[in-house]
Amino acid sequence: MSWILLFIAGLLEVAWAAGLKTSEGFTKLGPSVFTLVTAIGSFVLLALAMRQLPLGTAYAVWTGIGAVGAFVFGIVFMGEAVSAARIVSAVLIIAGLIGLKLTSGH
Repeated sequence: MSWILLFIAGLLEVAWAAGLKTSEGFTKLGPSVFTLVTAIGSFVLLALAMRQLPLGTAYAVWTGIGAVGAFVFGIVFMGEAVSAARIVSAVLIIAGLIGLKLTSGH
C-alpha cells in the first residue's frame, strides 16, 4: 500500500508542478488553487508512505516520479524540446527509481 500511496503522491507532484507553471506566479486563481490543493495532497500521501518506507527511498522515488512526469508533461502538453540526451537522462532517472524499489526491502 505504501508504494501505491507514494506513486499517487508522485503523480500529484507532477500535477502541482504543472499547476505552478500555468498559475503564472500565482496570478491566476484557478491554477493557483489547483497547485496548492495538489501540493498538499502530494505531501500528505508522501508522509503516509514514509510510515513504512525508508526516507531516502521514498523521497528519491517521489522526486523522481515528479521530475520524469514533469518532463513528459512538458513535452506532451507544453511543447517543450525533445532531444536524445534529455530522453536518455530521463531513462536513467527511471532506472534509478527501479533500482531503489528493488533494493528497498519493502
